[in-house]
Amino acid sequence: MAKKEAHSEVSSVVSDLINFLNVSPTAFHAVDEAKKWLRSVGYEQVLEREDWKLEVGKRYFFTRNHSTIVAFAIGKKYVAGNGFHIVGAHTDSPCLKLKPVTKVTKGGYLEVGVQTYGGGLWHTWFDRDLTVAGRVMIREEKDGSISYLHRLVRIEKPIMRIPTLAIHLDSSVSDGFKVNTQAHLLPVLATLVKAELNKVVSEDGAVESGVQTDAKKTNQRASTHNSKHHSLLLQLLASQIGCTPDDICDFELQACDTQPSIVAGATKEFIFSGRLDNLCMSFCSLKALIDATSSESSLEEESGVRMVALFDHEEVGSNSAHGAGSPAMLNALSRITSSFGSDSKLLEKAIQRSFLVSADMAHALHPNYMDKHEDNHQPKLHGGLVIKHNANQRYATNAVTSFIFREIATNHNLPVQDFVVRNDMGCGSTIGPILASGVGIRTVDVGAPQLSMHSIREMCAADDVKHSYEHFKAYFHEFSHLDPRIAVDFDD
Repeated sequence: MAKKEAHSEVSSVVSDLINFLNVSPTAFHAVDEAKKWLRSVGYEQVLEREDWKLEVGKRYFFTRNHSTIVAFAIGKKYVAGNGFHIVGAHTDSPCLKLKPVTKVTKGGYLEVGVQTYGGGLWHTWFDRDLTVAGRVMIREEKDGSISYLHRLVRIEKPIMRIPTLAIHLDSSVSDGFKVNTQAHLLPVLATLVKAELNKVVSEDGAVESGVQTDAKKTNQRASTHNSKHHSLLLQLLASQIGCTPDDICDFELQACDTQPSIVAGATKEFIFSGRLDNLCMSFCSLKALIDATSSESSLEEESGVRMVALFDHEEVGSNSAHGAGSPAMLNALSRITSSFGSDSKLLEKAIQRSFLVSADMAHALHPNYMDKHEDNHQPKLHGGLVIKHNANQRYATNAVTSFIFREIATNHNLPVQDFVVRNDMGCGSTIGPILASGVGIRTVDVGAPQLSMHSIREMCAADDVKHSYEHFKAYFHEFSHLDPRIAVDFDD
């Protein structure tokens, strides 16, 4: 019976992840879904541009740019100066983002201009059924007043593709597929002849004078858009949003694979999906926070603040107003602390009592490339969260922080693994060192193991989703009791 219940729990967590992935083609959509989850269990939204009136025992969240979200629950025994127990992850993934001017016409084809975002495996984007998703700024007139609104958009159907060149026209491809990211990565939207046949003619005629100045502006706007983007693309976007093409002021879109995320493999042990790096860790941390704070008694004995911070722009270095390199984290800690005490020194105390789990997917051992991992550090699928170590501080883990995370695993009978990159290979990094150095907070870098990282289609183990979720939830429940027993920087 216990085994059956455990299997049911795995299925429930994995099913929720699949749903989250399938409604989150972009960071904007991921944050939007996170907001829905949080609101549904009683989290209250606060705005950074307004004053905060916080209470112990209550739960809150805020967003920046609609692509970064920070959620926190304040323990009922919290007082200013107590610590924050944080899991940090990121909402972005390598992708192709549409350029400010996307209109490209060559050889009788309509193509869409894109730029590479992050370090993607760009050869995996060829011959995939693609669409676009992201956010659009639209102009809306109501009761004689004009406002400009942010709207999320996703065209569900495949509308474009990046075709490969036939082997007959490039026999050298047998020696390796080399992608010129400027010349070869443009998706084909349509042929010119079909686009012309299907063109929707604007109903707005030319305006000659005076009282119809707004119509003139509309025509100018339409002319500007049509010089920058194919009218066919604008029509598709407008139809999806429910506006006219002329109402579209600007957009921030990316190409997306239309193939859904699924549980797969001969024994249904894998998850095949795009954006596992890092929506898998975003999902696991968010679900863990919600489940660790949802009952009436969950915050009764908590003396700290439980928090999840999901940042944008990790894949390109985190240096933005809403990346981990921004003041967003420090601002949040400061505002929460100052809501309960006015002494400026309380924040410094709080930071020294705080702990950050930097959660970003890890490299699993690849059976066809065994030599890419050293013998003593070979993270495996189903093996639980991977603690990442790097002597050169590409990861922020040290002996104290790894012990804390490992002790929680031991107490809850959870598997855990270690990873160190080979000395003769380069090492990636995470938000961990950025926040550890920028905020001064103790940090451990961890992540679930996966294969095909940065491909348009990645894979991980369903078991590790459950392991990650349970580990993060145990961390939220246990850290306040474990931390006082750890003596560092104290006299003997």
